[in-house]
Order: sequence, then structure tokens, then C-alpha cells
Amino acid sequence: MFKINRPLEFLLLLSVFVIATCGLIYELIAGTLASYLLGDSVTQFSTIIGCYLFSMGIGAYLSRFFKKELLSWFIQLEILVGLIGGISPAVLFLLFDQAASFRLILYLLVGLTGTLVGLELPLLMNILKNRYEFRDLVSRVFTFDYIGALLASIVFPLVLVPYLGLIRTACFFGVLNVLVAILVCVKFRSEVKWARYLNFKALAVIVVLLLIFAWANKIMSFSEGLAFRDPVIFSHSSPYQRIVITRNNYELRLYLNGNLQFSSADEYRYHEALIHPAMLYGAQHKSVLILGGGDGMAAREVLKYGDVESITLVDLDASITKLFRESSLLSALNKQSLSSSRLQVINADAFQWLKKNEKLFDIVVIDFPDPGNYAVGKLYTTAFYRELRHSLGDSSVIVVQSTSPFVAPKAFWCVDKTLHDCGYHTIPYHTYVPSFGEWGYVMASPTSLTDHHTAIPAGLRYFAADVFPQMCQFSADMYKRDVQANHLNNQVLVQYFEDEWGKYQE
Repeated sequence: MFKINRPLEFLLLLSVFVIATCGLIYELIAGTLASYLLGDSVTQFSTIIGCYLFSMGIGAYLSRFFKKELLSWFIQLEILVGLIGGISPAVLFLLFDQAASFRLILYLLVGLTGTLVGLELPLLMNILKNRYEFRDLVSRVFTFDYIGALLASIVFPLVLVPYLGLIRTACFFGVLNVLVAILVCVKFRSEVKWARYLNFKALAVIVVLLLIFAWANKIMSFSEGLAFRDPVIFSHSSPYQRIVITRNNYELRLYLNGNLQFSSADEYRYHEALIHPAMLYGAQHKSVLILGGGDGMAAREVLKYGDVESITLVDLDASITKLFRESSLLSALNKQSLSSSRLQVINADAFQWLKKNEKLFDIVVIDFPDPGNYAVGKLYTTAFYRELRHSLGDSSVIVVQSTSPFVAPKAFWCVDKTLHDCGYHTIPYHTYVPSFGEWGYVMASPTSLTDHHTAIPAGLRYFAADVFPQMCQFSADMYKRDVQANHLNNQVLVQYFEDEWGKYQE
């Protein structure tokens, strides 16, 4: 006969649920933090998951050496998991710009957390084995395990990251781990060795986690103060990226996931070069589509043309468009473009939005971030440009920001090659932006591109019609390379980009 202690049964199965939920949350936090700080979300998540699962296997193997006082050991492990998992994001943010071996520290913390979680489940099964038949034990444990994993995967991107952030999310789930330990310890103190010591230890860990939770914003501000050369005046974690704005006496700078997006000192050179050549070559400008460009700077340049009747701006991150519309400091930079009656903002994935769009546009501006990961790289593929063709007339003109032809010539010419393979006629060109160096663009159209001698708006600080021919000239160190087109199933552009920028940043 199997002995069934209902309260212990409930608590230990609840522990399975908490372990699964917290364990996956710690894993997701580590992957998200790594992609924020190190880039390339696919690589970071892949290696984090691999390291975590491998470590769980090590923990499961080590569980064979725990033969006595299983309940006491289980409580200790819950406390330790709560502590390590709870403090890891704060530690990693603080050490990112200071530690020479940051990746080693990251994987050590992930490995330690995975090992501890891998220890817990076998211990629980050993604790429960005298209370259930084997098939019922396995069924119940894995049912609660998978339900916990499902819950974690849903609430993490939809609730936890947007509303709590990574540091507070880790602390919250760390406290959950420790509360389960306390509950089991108190409820079954007669069966638990070192019960008073374990309770004291658990309460101390909760105090530490609550302090980190309360100081999360200060910790982030301090860590970002170490990472950025100028004072941070705004920081926010959206569901898609970490947004940071710095300021000094000379300029504002926007960083997304640690990568510079613009400096107010010279962004006009980038955005004038992005917009006005396409307007020169466009036969008409009544309807304009901007993909990306949530800061409103590209829209600012487009609105300088009186014949523009409507602008549709599609940007994934509502946090960016809201920030640059509502902040007086930032809306002054884009001249309140995001509040214009001629502009409609749509927060959606550009690829998915294009599949549903039925409107044709005269000018399309593609101002996505650099293709440093596969999530962005898909927006530079043949599949994307062929889908875009359904939103273009025969004489429509598109322009694509295409990274640096000096630092990453293969990546730059890959964009040009990809457009060519989709049947577009192209004009690649470049300009110098002090904050970034030499920067490239590719203008394209379904038909041959012809300069229509459109009047350039008055008051531009950089671009002029007679400057453009010079922008189309490439020196030998930037000249055309022999590259493959970027397809959705290979994303060779991402590899070109990583290889070339990686060497430059070493």
C-alpha cells in the first residue's frame, strides 16, 4: 500500500509547478538579457537553452548521491535556486561593462541555475515515490511541470517584461521559490532537519530579493551609467528591446539593445540622405510608406514636401512611437511629425502587415535596424522584397538603409544583390555620418530609375541634388563584392553582417 499524506502531496506537486515556472522564467530572462547585451537573439537563446538543459542533466545525475534527508535538501535547493535565479540579472547588468569575461559569468550562472533545477525534480520524485504508484507519479509530476512551463512562456513576454522588467521579474520568481521552501519547512517541520536554520536562511534570501526588487531602477540606471559615456535620461524595456536615451551638452543619443541608432548632432545627414534621393527619383509622392522609423525623423523629412498627401508609418514597437510623439524633448527633434494629420502610425510587424495591405504607395522608405539577427534579417530577404512588390506601382521608388559599405561591404552589396534578384533596378549610394562613419543605402524601383528633378525643400542642412552623383561613387575599399542574395531559408546577410562587424569591433 502507498501512504498518502494529502497536505504534503499538494505542497510537493505545487513545488513541481513552481520549479517548472521559475526555471523556465530564469532561462527566458538569461536569453533575453544576453540578446539585449550581446545581440543576435537566435544565437543567444540557442546557446542559453543548450547550456541550461545540459546543466539540468548534470543536476539530474548528481541527484543519485542524495539519499538521506531528502525533504531538507529539497528545501535548501529551493532557497538556493531562488537566490541564484533572483539575483542573476542584477549581477549580469552590473558586470556587463566591467567584466572581461562576461560570457563566462553568464554561462556559469545559467549552468548553476540549471544544475540546481535539475537536482530538484529527481529529489521530488524520490520524496513522492512512496506515495504514488510509479505511473501516477510520473504522470502527475510531468503534468504540473508542463503546465508551469506553459504559464511561464505566456506571461513572460506579455506581462512580465513590459511591466516588471528583467530584474524585478527574476526577484519575483526567486521569492516564489523561497516561499515554497518556507511553506514546506513550516508545514512539515517535524520531518525536516535544520528547520529553524532553513527558515532563517529563507527569510534572509527574501529580504535580499525584495531589496533588489525595490532598487531595480537604481541598479539599471547605475549599470547603464557604467555602459554609456553620457548620462542616461530615459530607459525602458519594451516587449521587443531595451530603449536608452543619453544626453550631454552637445547631443541626445538613442540606443536600442545597446546599439546606437542616432545622435541628434548629425542624424540630419543620415535622414536627409535616406529620404531626399528617393523623392528626387519618384515620379509622384502622394502616398508614402515608412517601414521602421518609429522615431519620426524620416517622417519629418517626408513632410517637407507639400504634395505628400498621406504617410503610413509601420513600426513594431509602440513604446518607440509613443515616446517620440509624447516627449516634448524628442518630438522637438522630429518636428512633431508623429502628430501630423497626414501621418498614420501602425504598430505591427512589417512583414505581416504587408501581406494584408492592399494599398499602393509611390515612395517606400525602409528604415529597419541593421540585420544583426534573424528576426531583423527576414526583413531584408527576397521573400520580403517580393511581398513588398504588391504594394508598389510600376514607377514607385523604395529606399533601404543598408549598413556601412566600408565596415561591412559584403552585407551592403548583399542587400543590393537581393533586390536585383527580385527584379528591381537599383542605385546604391552612401554618405558620411560622423556618429556612424560611412553609411550606405540602396534605392530601387520595379522600372528604371530616372531623376525627375523634383524641387528639393529649402533649409536642408546637408543634401542637395548636385551632391547625389558623388554619393553614388564607391572607392576601391567599398566597391562591389561577389555575394549571395539573402533568402529566408539561409539568411546569409546576417552571417555577412556578423563576420564583418565582429572583426571591426574586436
